[in-house]
Amino acid sequence: MEPKTMTMDLAGREFKITNSPISTYATGYAVVSLGDTIVMANTSMSEKGKEGAEYFPMFVDYEEPMYAAGKIKGSRFVKREGRPSENAVLISRLIDRPIRPLFPKGTTNEVQIICTTLSADLEVDPGTTAMNAASMALLLSGAPFEGPIGAVRMGYKDEKLIVNPTHEETDEGILNLVVAGTLDAITMVEAAAKEVTEEVLLEALELAHKHIKEICQFQLDYAAQFDIKKIEAEVVTPDEALVEKVSGMVSTEDLDGIVGPTKMDVKGKLHEIEEKVFTAFAEQIEAEEVSKRTLAEIINKLFEKQMRKNILEKEIRIDGRKLDEVRKISVFPDVLPRAHGSVIFRRGETTSLSVTTLGGPGDAQIVDTMESDLTKRYFHHYNFPPYAVGDIKMLRGASRRDIGHGDLGERALIPVLPDEKDFGYTIWVNSQIIKCNGSSSMAGTCGSTLSLMAAGVPIKRPVSGIAMGLVSDQEKGVFKVLSDIQGMEDFAGDMDFK
Repeated sequence: MEPKTMTMDLAGREFKITNSPISTYATGYAVVSLGDTIVMANTSMSEKGKEGAEYFPMFVDYEEPMYAAGKIKGSRFVKREGRPSENAVLISRLIDRPIRPLFPKGTTNEVQIICTTLSADLEVDPGTTAMNAASMALLLSGAPFEGPIGAVRMGYKDEKLIVNPTHEETDEGILNLVVAGTLDAITMVEAAAKEVTEEVLLEALELAHKHIKEICQFQLDYAAQFDIKKIEAEVVTPDEALVEKVSGMVSTEDLDGIVGPTKMDVKGKLHEIEEKVFTAFAEQIEAEEVSKRTLAEIINKLFEKQMRKNILEKEIRIDGRKLDEVRKISVFPDVLPRAHGSVIFRRGETTSLSVTTLGGPGDAQIVDTMESDLTKRYFHHYNFPPYAVGDIKMLRGASRRDIGHGDLGERALIPVLPDEKDFGYTIWVNSQIIKCNGSSSMAGTCGSTLSLMAAGVPIKRPVSGIAMGLVSDQEKGVFKVLSDIQGMEDFAGDMDFK
């Protein structure tokens, strides 16, 4: 590509996109800077789909080398940077979430996005810069990406909203909000706040989207300078004749009958329909003309479609709840005799064992990152073992999802913790998910509140959380908001908003 550079003003700072002087063999490449923070994004997409892919195989990695901030790793014995920090994992997830839904459903081509911070001026957030860089690189790659997306961070201090605040402004303010979206809509929100009003939050979202639209249009203008070869996505779709044949065997009454108070009740009724269809296709299955897995996937899609229809047209959920109804809540305090504070929190079937441990100031966690060295006196760890959903997997330490969900619960409780001068203990909360049928991260958050109280931590106010869902028909302009979504509503719905 011919070297090109464009700049624009973004809330008082220079926002720049370039493809020089560095260049790579990646399918798409861009360098995006905001102030003196510079992020290089490289994206690669395979020409052919991955055989047997059960999900969209997109991999996102964010790197924050210490050299970007003029630092050397703190360890005396190991100077080479190894596995990504928790902060890098959280930013990788920030990049992933608004981008993944903008690829065609069923895409099997492998996509990799690697964002590397080359320079950090410690005044500008590299996370949102990386999100914008990833979007720009995807546009230039020709990938079937229905973007672009733009991203900004919002702060609120002295009764004023701040676009892309400095770290100091974020720390001193009462809002830390990351928003990503397209020209048309907001697609991702992540926030920590000190009990801001709904009016402030809505105003922040509106202002954020105004700047997001400017960033998106700027990316489109930059991409328009190049002749970009489009890459076709290989999308796995079931055979239409087979879908029609299976649909003829499964009646609306059959699908409406897949209801029940528990996940196993619903799965059992779904299994009965599957067995009926498997029997009808016994000869084809024996001849390996069709697989049970393919038939089960078709049945599941029919069920999801009917479930959405019942919510939109009849406001009927598969477990019989009203749209705004929360599942039954049970709390069992002080379940562990030697723990400082423990509780089992159950909402519906989703169950979290949350345990609080108190330590001295010397037990605080020292965090050495590219941007800062800090000490954490409170940390929340979330663990999701495979048995929580009846799976079998190797245990290999905390997953990215574990780290992300732990951070959600951690940020929710920080504003209500006692001041360090009043309560000098180091506080560790561990939320072990025992059983899951949706919204386990919020079970961990509720469990954190209760276990802190059980341990005698004088929190300022209790904190709770649920996951909100959405089912919509964009053609008809109809939507329904769901409170406390369970697993199947999460997978078949249009939003998971915690």
